[in-house]
Amino acid sequence: MSEKLVPKNPEEVMVIREIAPGVTTLSVPFLRFGMIKFGGRATIVKMSSGSLAVFNPVSLTPTVQTKIKELGGPVSYIAAPDIEHHIFLSSWAAAFPAAHLIAPEGLAEKRATLNASNPDISILPFNSIFTKANKSTLKVSDEFEQDFETEFVDAHRNKELVFFHKGSGTLIEADLMFNLPATEQYSRTGESAGSGWATIIACALQGTKGNAKWQKRIIWYGLSNATGDRKGFGESVQRIAGWPIRNIVPSHGDTILGEGKEVFEKVFQWHLEGKK
Repeated sequence: MSEKLVPKNPEEVMVIREIAPGVTTLSVPFLRFGMIKFGGRATIVKMSSGSLAVFNPVSLTPTVQTKIKELGGPVSYIAAPDIEHHIFLSSWAAAFPAAHLIAPEGLAEKRATLNASNPDISILPFNSIFTKANKSTLKVSDEFEQDFETEFVDAHRNKELVFFHKGSGTLIEADLMFNLPATEQYSRTGESAGSGWATIIACALQGTKGNAKWQKRIIWYGLSNATGDRKGFGESVQRIAGWPIRNIVPSHGDTILGEGKEVFEKVFQWHLEGKK
């Protein structure tokens, strides 16, 4: 991937942090369209079985490999949270060939198309593929279900898989909501996370401060009806809101610790209230 999008030196700029017992985040810079400082983030969860589950993988650096060894469990699950966040799946799947691969519908086909021109995007044998038809019945495994709830937001244009770690009350998501600016993700770059005209606009539109009115509007008028299924989008939001959320780990922007429920309900207020 172009250095304009992801850092050429991820080892030097990645922030590794335990945000809750058993929940470790890997935060890195990421430039959307080569100009908006979105940031990117993977999450590693030490499961009650001792296995590790990895969500939205980023660069598999030597320091990340060392961290995985420190955590002590085998990498048993690797999840792509939507059809956009998947570029680093190849390296992780190669490093941990026994891992159970989780993805939304459409990703396998997308990667097969991309593989024709870029062999680095390998064709992978996904083990669990969530679809609109099977989302309410598909079980990844008993081990996985013991620790996680999963909601497939099939009405989202990116086909979002949202995960909830029961033990820590942590919601793990990619593009369902943002929390810009990406302060932590740019904290080791020497750059301001909020600099640049495009980033300034994005932070104003996709933050959660105050009443979050602009992100609320973008989700309601744009994302939730992008596929023509606002009702289905709202039903997914209702199910997610039913979980006892304490923390939110977004791919883009800062993590939300301790106030996850309040922030989620604020951003998705109109969906939860059934705005017409």
